[in-house]
Amino acid sequence: MDWTILSEPLTIERLTVAIADLPPSLTGTKIVQLSDLHYDGECLSEKMLAQAIRASNQENPDLVILTGDYVTDDPTPINELVLRLKYLQSRKGIYACLGNHDIFFPHSKKEVTQALTRIGIEVLWNQISYPLGEELPIVGLADYWSSQFRPKEVMTQLDSNIPRLVLSHNPDTAEILQKWRVDLQLSGHTHGGQFVIPGYGSAPILVQQVRRNTPKPLQQFIPFLKQCSEVMKHWEWAQGLHQVGNNQLYVNRGLGTYAPGRLFCPPELTVITLAAQ
Repeated sequence: MDWTILSEPLTIERLTVAIADLPPSLTGTKIVQLSDLHYDGECLSEKMLAQAIRASNQENPDLVILTGDYVTDDPTPINELVLRLKYLQSRKGIYACLGNHDIFFPHSKKEVTQALTRIGIEVLWNQISYPLGEELPIVGLADYWSSQFRPKEVMTQLDSNIPRLVLSHNPDTAEILQKWRVDLQLSGHTHGGQFVIPGYGSAPILVQQVRRNTPKPLQQFIPFLKQCSEVMKHWEWAQGLHQVGNNQLYVNRGLGTYAPGRLFCPPELTVITLAAQ
């Protein structure tokens, strides 16, 4: 089924994030984040994708950051997707991490990485890059659900006095990353919960609350209970900016739409401006 008909219009979220020890030369740096495209013919319309690329370019960003799940299971559509993503523009480059759907099959990681690399997007898998200079490195971590998620090996390479941005698809990693300095973690994965009930929050949060108050023998009869708990632990971080210990986490709602659609949780392009703290 084409779930894009149950999506909502694209929104542009703008925020300023204060970074401690940010060099004056990097104050005002503009970052565009896109996430969770799920380009598979069912979850993302060509119209939405074109609109997001056009909106990103109009921002004239210093960096474009992509935070995973470019495809859904079958990696083949990545070869069509990059024909669209090659029109993204950025002064300092485009950087990406991979999500759980990008490594679904044994060959997926290689195929997705090669396609993105072909159009000049740098995929960071437990790697550090310096497009903004050595005073603000960008760390890209392996997906949380992969066997290669080993942040200690990467984070300990950096001087704790130097600020850094961290790309990690799954927001649950923020709990683990509290062991190290993370001035801003950029994540996706949640789709914002897709259903948001005004005044109460996202549907998965409500499902979790029900679970806590339901005897285990009855939990199997509650719709979506197992799925929500498997997708993510910290649904309170489903979207927006959060303080996690001493670190900051921003979670993008993504572009793609799964069943049963979106409600009060529109697809998102994020524009982040960095400021000195």
